[in-house]
Amino acid sequence: MSEFKRDIKLLDAILIVVGIMIGSGIFLVSVDIARQVGSAGWLLVVWVVTGVLTLIGAMSYGELGSLFPQAGGQYIYLREAYNPLVAFLYGWTCFMVIQTGSIAAVGVAFAKYLAVIVPGLDESHSVHIVGDYSIHMTQVVAITMICFLTWINTRGVHTGKLIQNTFTFAKVASLLGLIIFGIFVGINHEVVTQNLAHFWDAHRLVLDDQGNVTSVIQLSGWTIIVAIAVAQVGSLFSSDGWNNVTFAAAEVVNPKRNIPLALLFGTLIVTGIYLSVNIAYLCTLPVQGTPQGTVLQQGIQFASNDRVGAASAEVIFPGMGASIMAVLIMVSTFGCNNGMILAGARCYYAMAKDKLFFNKVGTLNKNSVPSIALWFQCVWASILCLSGKYGDLLDYVVFAVLLFYIATILGIFVLRRKMPNAERGIKAFGYPLLPALYIVMALMICIILLMEKPMYTYPGLGIVLLGVPVYYLWAARQSAVSPGGGDTQS
Repeated sequence: MSEFKRDIKLLDAILIVVGIMIGSGIFLVSVDIARQVGSAGWLLVVWVVTGVLTLIGAMSYGELGSLFPQAGGQYIYLREAYNPLVAFLYGWTCFMVIQTGSIAAVGVAFAKYLAVIVPGLDESHSVHIVGDYSIHMTQVVAITMICFLTWINTRGVHTGKLIQNTFTFAKVASLLGLIIFGIFVGINHEVVTQNLAHFWDAHRLVLDDQGNVTSVIQLSGWTIIVAIAVAQVGSLFSSDGWNNVTFAAAEVVNPKRNIPLALLFGTLIVTGIYLSVNIAYLCTLPVQGTPQGTVLQQGIQFASNDRVGAASAEVIFPGMGASIMAVLIMVSTFGCNNGMILAGARCYYAMAKDKLFFNKVGTLNKNSVPSIALWFQCVWASILCLSGKYGDLLDYVVFAVLLFYIATILGIFVLRRKMPNAERGIKAFGYPLLPALYIVMALMICIILLMEKPMYTYPGLGIVLLGVPVYYLWAARQSAVSPGGGDTQS
């Protein structure tokens, strides 16, 4: 019987964390954050808060990773802390939206930036399928990329990690180049002076459907806290994915040590890069701007198509910025998707071993990887590419993702009581204070999002809760097929 091969060393695991976390978000979301908080100081505060939350979360997961060093990661943690239903709800949401929706979104981002280099692959060019139904070339490229990376990862974890390492090194080097050139070469002293003059001038822009400003709301006190929480949607999404390495724990060398270290060093590296990239933006572009005008006049708040990375690169390299950024984002998204494809399939594998997914998904191929789980993931992500709704779904589940993070970190407290004598290679840093701080801060963000963005939060909660009847239907089906085999604990 084929078994997982422990071929992922510490550096490989760190690069999986870094490679998945850095996708396309860092080149885009600072625009919306700037509209929500209005100034350089508060823009950086949003990224600092996100970095602190991410680091606390990662260090807390380190204990769980050392306690349960097996395939499935967060799914396993929730199952052991609570019950199979809670774990299934996470796995269900992960398969339906979180992982596959992210893969689809990143695939389309790759395709859109490839179209900057090869215009014939943009959304204006379509491929006719049947009758009036057609799909545009961006979708074709995205699906092709997803299928190719899925096939690569069926060849074995060694092949998958080589792709991951290569593209992660390339994207980190490129981002360091952007940071260095932005801060030391492309710096605009007038822009810096302007940003410093309004460093703490907090305000929120209200835009109409055409992107025009309808009102400017000055922020102070509680309203600043609300604005920061709302702005976290973009920064948290850009910083998400760090937990994916836990899915592949069964293939990590010395996982009780290397999973916690990979989480710590990986999130620390990305947090540092993200803060530095935003400082580079602030050295090249004013925060405040107008919808029309030059790149400098538009500023960060109105960067064309929200592409603040491209706008900054255009200032640094006039006439070449768009092409340079297109290549950088293609490298970034390609590596990001490879990591998500590699890791995500291990979650569904663990579900299948618990008889909460199709049995075949819980098998390994001759290369010791869950190839059927990989192809299931590929098919659904491709369908989401064709639907064009993955972006909306991802907006809906940021709230749900936070809830699962809260539940998982709360699980540390639960497991300390349930398994007081279990061997823990590494314990949660700052326990119980820091894990409790994460729970409080994340809950506060969730409550504010419920009040401020109900159109996004309630549908996300609905997607999660839809998994409850699915769980019981699946459990009933398993009991009917194999009497006495309905127990999903392992």
